[in-house]
Amino acid sequence: MAAPFEGLRIIDMTRVLSGPYCTMYFGDMGAEVVKIEPPQGDDTRKWGPPYVGDESAYFLSVNRNKKSVVLDLKTGADREIVKQLIGEADVVVENFRPGTLDRLGLGFDTLVGLNPDIILASISGFGQTGPYRDDPGYDVIAQGMGGIMSITGEPEGPPVKPGLSLADISAGMWAIVGILSALHRRQRDPHPQWIDISLLESMMSFHTYAAGNYFATGSNPQPLGSAHPNICPYQAFLAQDGYFILAIGNDRLWAEFCHAVDRDKWATDLRFRTNQDRVGNRNILIPILEELFATQPMSHWLRILKGSHVPVGPVYHFSDLYHDPYVTDRKMVFSLEHSSGTKVSQVASCVKFITHPFDPKNFKAPPQLGQHTLQVLKEWGILDHDSQGES
Repeated sequence: MAAPFEGLRIIDMTRVLSGPYCTMYFGDMGAEVVKIEPPQGDDTRKWGPPYVGDESAYFLSVNRNKKSVVLDLKTGADREIVKQLIGEADVVVENFRPGTLDRLGLGFDTLVGLNPDIILASISGFGQTGPYRDDPGYDVIAQGMGGIMSITGEPEGPPVKPGLSLADISAGMWAIVGILSALHRRQRDPHPQWIDISLLESMMSFHTYAAGNYFATGSNPQPLGSAHPNICPYQAFLAQDGYFILAIGNDRLWAEFCHAVDRDKWATDLRFRTNQDRVGNRNILIPILEELFATQPMSHWLRILKGSHVPVGPVYHFSDLYHDPYVTDRKMVFSLEHSSGTKVSQVASCVKFITHPFDPKNFKAPPQLGQHTLQVLKEWGILDHDSQGES
């Protein structure tokens, strides 16, 4: 089957993580993604160690299925080339600070003049409007201001950033959603569209029940380690040899859990009988469970609880996860041959098509800097095909 976005052309004027994550999705789905890089390249090409060959593992993780074109947007000649590319494209994605495109002579109104059906997706720290518009936006700032760090970590502990760049990645995901929405609308209403995505708002999109709890009570949510404010027990516990997750989502599961661990009396204990009881008495319940789980290795608890259909799972390190047969069966890791001759391992897209799958065997490794400059300029009709030079 043809890839879903075969024939779609995207100009990628992004760097670091949020924008490259967004455009990689479209590259995976068959779009032609042209990554415009300055002469020194995307900064993350040198964000290491570790490196795979001469490229950082960071850069390689989010830039497959793209073509690298080196153009210096600070020069008039190269800006004119970018304008010609935009005239032939469907989508432009950028994550400069707001106002940068206007200063470069590439603002939205200019893009519409070049291409009346253009879709522009802009990702920034605080959006294209508002009091913080001109402030620099970084993932950790968005996580801090976005409330995520205030509810992450152990009670009474300092604010903690989750181990991954949630603001950058979620902003990239919301940009994907915005672009897909604009492409769908364009089928029946062919007008230009400017999509405005902020890192801070991407953090707020995660709030859901935490914001609901705040609106209902006026009280700030508090960090609970791995626990859940509205469900109990629903967190990590330490067995003799490692941590595992227990997720009791309703009272039926609680009764099944109590039977599985030979503690049937807990199911009728007035302190623990309902979820409301357990949440209200978590300071009593959790130490009791911790004492129980410390008596046996993790494998014991996983075996008996899974056998009783109680939701449970191990807390994996990456080395555990990437050697789990699930990952192999779901084809979540694959390898690409980089033009430097090195093999690049990649995490596959989690979007899978069951009825009409397409084969990623033609995926391309992340490009070397400027690898496709002449190729793209010729194929897009900007340079004569007889032009000479390296590509």
